[in-house]
Amino acid sequence: MRARRFLTGLPRLRGVLPLVLLLALWQVAAPSRSPYFPPPSTWWTSFESLSRSGRLYPALASTVLTFALGLAIACLAGGVLGILIGTSRAARRALEPLLEFCRGLPPPVIVPVAVLLLGYAESLKLLVVVWVAMWPILLNVAAAAERVDPLLHDVALSFRLGVLQSLRKITLPSIVPPLMIGVRVAVPLAIIITLLVEMITMLPGVGSLIVTAQRNFRSADVYALLVLVGLVGFALNIFFVVIEDLLLRRFPPRMHNAQ
Repeated sequence: MRARRFLTGLPRLRGVLPLVLLLALWQVAAPSRSPYFPPPSTWWTSFESLSRSGRLYPALASTVLTFALGLAIACLAGGVLGILIGTSRAARRALEPLLEFCRGLPPPVIVPVAVLLLGYAESLKLLVVVWVAMWPILLNVAAAAERVDPLLHDVALSFRLGVLQSLRKITLPSIVPPLMIGVRVAVPLAIIITLLVEMITMLPGVGSLIVTAQRNFRSADVYALLVLVGLVGFALNIFFVVIEDLLLRRFPPRMHNAQ
């Protein structure tokens, strides 16, 4: 049984093999004092130095907190606006041109406007993350709410369901699967934008630590922080996959009959 489990896990292990070989080749070929490509063995030393300095964990906490709050607010705002736009034809007609314009704005362009409005504060990072992460959620939820079978709304009227009951029993089961698709798209966007804003504004966070290390030619610190960001992103992705699986068991995707 153990041998069979090991053989079953081999395809996943083979996916990591190229990365392991690349790091081993890097370790062997790179000079010990390379200014641009320090060997991977120096990354751990840099990570320990950053940990002892007392700067790493507050920066990591700031980045993760901004990401978590931004994604939570984006889910709430995108879900509410998506349901409103998807269920109301008048709202859809009134807001669709504005939404198409806003969703096309590149995230770096938003940063100077946010600085003018909020200054260099933590709320600046939060605003930009919410703005960027909200769109895939809003658009997926709006499309799903618009596609709800009108017959189900007639059933709700026949049973005299209130607005909240109709939302919970009809609309919510239809929008949860598209909502989770939007969240899966928004998660990497939120991580990237959080780091980008920290790099541009030098507000506290892992992004500002990376820029500081780069400006001071501490290449090993840069690579150590990049590995940390990758591991945090990997862990967050696994977490949201588990949440998605639990929600989709409760609200499985509905198959729409072909018209």
